[in-house]
Amino acid sequence: MGAAARQSAKPCINALDSSAIEDRWLAVDEMADYLGVSKDTVYAWVTTKGMPGYRVGRFWKFKKNEVDDWVRAGGAASSTDEDLGEVNTNG
Repeated sequence: MGAAARQSAKPCINALDSSAIEDRWLAVDEMADYLGVSKDTVYAWVTTKGMPGYRVGRFWKFKKNEVDDWVRAGGAASSTDEDLGEVNTNG
């Protein structure tokens, strides 16, 4: 068997597709690390601010892209952040 035949007979091992890694479900601790907050904050945001998350048995799972969209839309803004953004132009 020639070198070309041996080389083509080797199984093709591709690197993991980065989009597949980005699309995986994240656990609460992973999401907390990603956002730079505590796990308690993640739980609070899910229950009080509508952070997108899914119950899988007794665990919460998150899609990174959904949480990113939620954060960009202002979902994680605290009431003090909202107050700072409002400027009273009535004098």
